Amino acid sequence: MTDAATAQPYRVLARKYRPSDFGGLIGQDALVRTLTNAIQSGRLAHAFVLTGVRGVGKTTTARIIARALNCVGPDGTGGPTVSPCGVCEHCRAIADDRHVDVLEMDAASRTGVGDIRELIEGVRYRPTSARFKVYIIDEVHMLSTNAFNALLKTLEEPPEHVKFVFATTEIRKIPVTVLSRCQRFDLRRVDAEVLIRHFAAIAEQEKASVEPGALALIARAADGSVRDGLSLLDQAIAHGGGEVSETQVRDMLGLADRIRVFDLFDATMRGDVAGALSQLADQYSVGADPVVVLQDMLELTHWLTRLKIVPEQADDPMVAEAERVRGREMSGQLSMAVLTRAWQMLLKALGDARMAPSPLQAAEMALIRIAYAADLPTPAEAIRALRAQPAAPSPPPSTPGPMPGGGPAPGGYVARQAPNGPGGGPTASLAVEPTVAVAPVADAGPRSYQELVALFIEKRELILAGHLTGDVHLVRFEPERLEFRPTPRAPADLANRVGRLMGEWTGRRWVVSISNEAGAPTLREQETAEEERRRNDAAGHPLVQAVLAAFPDATIEAVRDVARDEPETVESEAMTGEEDL
Repeated sequence: MTDAATAQPYRVLARKYRPSDFGGLIGQDALVRTLTNAIQSGRLAHAFVLTGVRGVGKTTTARIIARALNCVGPDGTGGPTVSPCGVCEHCRAIADDRHVDVLEMDAASRTGVGDIRELIEGVRYRPTSARFKVYIIDEVHMLSTNAFNALLKTLEEPPEHVKFVFATTEIRKIPVTVLSRCQRFDLRRVDAEVLIRHFAAIAEQEKASVEPGALALIARAADGSVRDGLSLLDQAIAHGGGEVSETQVRDMLGLADRIRVFDLFDATMRGDVAGALSQLADQYSVGADPVVVLQDMLELTHWLTRLKIVPEQADDPMVAEAERVRGREMSGQLSMAVLTRAWQMLLKALGDARMAPSPLQAAEMALIRIAYAADLPTPAEAIRALRAQPAAPSPPPSTPGPMPGGGPAPGGYVARQAPNGPGGGPTASLAVEPTVAVAPVADAGPRSYQELVALFIEKRELILAGHLTGDVHLVRFEPERLEFRPTPRAPADLANRVGRLMGEWTGRRWVVSISNEAGAPTLREQETAEEERRRNDAAGHPLVQAVLAAFPDATIEAVRDVARDEPETVESEAMTGEEDL
């Protein structure tokens, strides 16, 4: 070790770049403006209380106030100033924590009434050399009730040469009798953009190369705290040897890659359980904390929800281009009901993961729950589907148990390759057929695809009903035969599951095939098209046109049929016709 290194030990960035005047405080414009005007006009309070989260500059501000009140300038003739010179004896002594008239007390370690009595005893003596005697009490909320009571009288009528500056992170724990005797300043969290600029300037002074993405991650992890951010920046520079990349910071913080969080969320909302668990395992293997992964998914859910309400937020320059593109796409695909349900489940999962013996297992169980619930129809959709579809046939008696000899029970199904399509060419398809013939029954089951979907809703197979409604293009439907083209969102084993359940419910052999033919629009697409047609028809109604002309800002939100057999609607039908807005 060299003599120079021994003479000047390393100072961490949080101490090295601690502000020495009001101009160095970042993100606290209201505080700086108020104190500046007070010092310039001579309207100085006798007690201040500074509150805010850790690392936003409470103690630093208290020391700046002490320097501003006691600075005498380079020539020794100056008065209180908003720009301490930093070279006079008082400025240098306060900066080195050795000024006899600026007393700092840690209330976390000196909480008793005896400590406060000792402080009060020194209040009546004038400063030794400074203009004001300044008492800085950090974490003042830790004082006992008796200590606060002992301080009250002195705090209300202190000598004119004494100033009190209190700092706390728990303002609610301070008695109102104390707060009423102080000027209160709330130091706010520093915005991420301000932190990024501040950290970039410090990195440049330290001759360190830090990628913008790495600075953004550090600012995000700092959560508005300048000190926490500087500590992380110090650690990142040491970790990278002066070259700090975004990947290094992610590894250091245990964060998952942002794009991989999008991929994990997308797989979960598509119901791809295996894919979601695989991606979570990959992120865990490279050091990502399962609790942090759930927090990232929770943050992503919140951001997508805000994008649905305010799409312009996707144009924020602080958001990466890849995230803006994926965010717009996913927010358009997911409904508000699905996002709010995911938010509630992730919020519950986050608490479970923090308390679980294995956070990874808790996170996996959370993904499984969300994946299986992602495609559940909302209560309104289920009720609408039940009202729109005819009643499904009653199920047959329960299927008998396994056959003697250990063979499969009637209604068991295996997969087989379906024959070529109608055009003679090969068709990528999968058929489902029974391994053992089932006894015929009188009722052949649903007579249309809509009745088949209604049967699944009646049997409370709502996930499959949701896939059959929104993820299936019907190619052909015949009694005991179904052929369709699934969308990418449909599960791979949809044909197997539909065929097996239809065999159990109808007691007949059902062949369910997957085809490459285009097929008809999905039932959801047909419902949307029908709703749009009804809306257009309603817009052409003379009465509706007259209403829209009278109210230019009005829009047609919904169109419903008025039942002809309801007595209370007869009069309204006479006025509005077949449809009501």
